[in-house]
Amino acid sequence: MARLAINGGPRLRTRPFHPWPVVEERDVQAVADVVRSGDWGRLRPGATRTREFEQRFAAYHDCRYGLCVSSGTAALEVALVASGVDVGDEVIVPPYTFMATATAVLQVGAVPVFVDVDPETYNLDPGQIAAAVTEKTRAVIPVHFGGLPADMDAINAVARTHGLRVIEDAAHAHGGIHARGKLGSLSPVAAWSFQASKNLTSGEGGCLTTSDGAIYNRAILYHDFWRGAVHREEDVDYLPGRVTFPVLSWNYRMPELCGALLLSQLDRLEGWAARRAENATHLASRLAEIEGLSAVRVDPFVVRNAVHLFLFKYTGPEAFKGVGRETLIRALVAEGVPVSAGYFAPVYKHPVFQRALEGALRGGFPLTGSHYGRQMDYRAVVCPQAERLCAEHTLWIGEAPFLGTRQDMDDIAEAFVKVKTNADELAAAPASV
Repeated sequence: MARLAINGGPRLRTRPFHPWPVVEERDVQAVADVVRSGDWGRLRPGATRTREFEQRFAAYHDCRYGLCVSSGTAALEVALVASGVDVGDEVIVPPYTFMATATAVLQVGAVPVFVDVDPETYNLDPGQIAAAVTEKTRAVIPVHFGGLPADMDAINAVARTHGLRVIEDAAHAHGGIHARGKLGSLSPVAAWSFQASKNLTSGEGGCLTTSDGAIYNRAILYHDFWRGAVHREEDVDYLPGRVTFPVLSWNYRMPELCGALLLSQLDRLEGWAARRAENATHLASRLAEIEGLSAVRVDPFVVRNAVHLFLFKYTGPEAFKGVGRETLIRALVAEGVPVSAGYFAPVYKHPVFQRALEGALRGGFPLTGSHYGRQMDYRAVVCPQAERLCAEHTLWIGEAPFLGTRQDMDDIAEAFVKVKTNADELAAAPASV
């Protein structure tokens, strides 16, 4: 008689996990108030919610300035240009990340250079950065992947030695804390995402945070070609009551509807971040008891993991009777646990990079032409740790369940125990997809 749900046995978890997003009446009311006001866009005189949100969000993350934009990708692009990254410059990025970390570099006319990750943390390996630096290198983008703080002390030290700008990709980092301070405050500028899956969301949207007035001023310049919505007194191009177009720029303004929704949620962010971290710590302790599974390394500088993704690894299939990772995942999903294998390939393995010189990039730009002046063929790039993490080991669970209860965490752990205890069913006759 089958014991595993994948083979027709009883399902361990029948209740749904905590939903995301969290919708309360105050959220509905906040959006309704904007709709009724008619001040939907940031250029309207009565538009204040987005401005209040970006100021409060920046302060929460120990930064002086915040600037809301239309997406996390837009935040990266604006941060790059505001940091002085120019056409033909190189920017060091990790290969195990969402595509935008690297494609934002391409969008501003610069060239991504991939440096491998530390397989124990999934974050950029500081020890490999220096070897990738050339006379073209202008910046480095560390990602707090999954919400786990990157080794910013080491990364900033390498950046100082080589004169590099540091731009934190904080898309996963809402409420995360490093020993030096809140994530997003550990470099001159950080880029955030509020896309639907993120730990604070308006469906789409992003924000740039900084304590550098010059970066903020340039960011204003490049996020809004109208120039009139946000300004500082030292902005020499601002003319009250006038629309000026001083540079070639984007329209990346965040609308008031998104700003209102984010502002409504912001007071709950600290509580959410603390609950996610507490539940993740408990689950990690439970999974550590199960042979064949390995946790990510938590360095001494990690004060709080923001837990956008709960990352762990399947390093001992022999403990599960040799069951492959994909079969293990299917068995766990059948038991009601939303686990996945994460990224199937590093960023540079995707067609936009593999075919960069064959039509994926218009005219091959910026990899061709006099501004770059050298050759970059991503088909030759190899980051063995990132490739191994994609192909063999990685397991992850999204952030939503971590807003639930300790019992929810125990159910996840018990699902692994059940599958391991009954792995002979899978090993004898692996279930079909």
